[in-house]
Amino acid sequence: MAANRQEAETKKRKPEIQVIAENRRARHEYHLGETFEAGIALTGTEVKSLRLGKVNLRDSYAGVENGRVLLYNMHISPYEKANRFNHEPLRPRQLLLHRHEIRRLASQVREKGLTLVPTRLYFRRGLAKVEIAIAKGKHFYDKRSAMAERDAQRDIQRALRGKDET
Repeated sequence: MAANRQEAETKKRKPEIQVIAENRRARHEYHLGETFEAGIALTGTEVKSLRLGKVNLRDSYAGVENGRVLLYNMHISPYEKANRFNHEPLRPRQLLLHRHEIRRLASQVREKGLTLVPTRLYFRRGLAKVEIAIAKGKHFYDKRSAMAERDAQRDIQRALRGKDET
């Protein structure tokens, strides 16, 4: 009886995450640092488009203006079944963070020359959330060395698989 109750409690506490979109290009283009989870202020048709997975994070970025964090260039396709009150696909969207988090992000972006990049978009407990990371742009040689490391790891894995078969 007690075991069933514990299982039920862990199921209640465990937040269910449904990933909508990931920005894989951000991991290639930037050195990612600390990440933050933020809510997004959306309209109804935007949420419906998100549930259908019609979103693109590729060229999006965030910025701090007037004590608010805004997400730019996140393309949410218009909802097909909406009427004339549909949303604008590329409008800036406000991210919902605590005031101390906003101050911290603003100081790091302003002083160190870092940028805020969204890494993934998901639903948690029915609410749309975005994970933003403090990022620093990679140089070309950094990208080349990262690709060389991946290729070396792939070759090692291939060699190990080949030895297991024989």
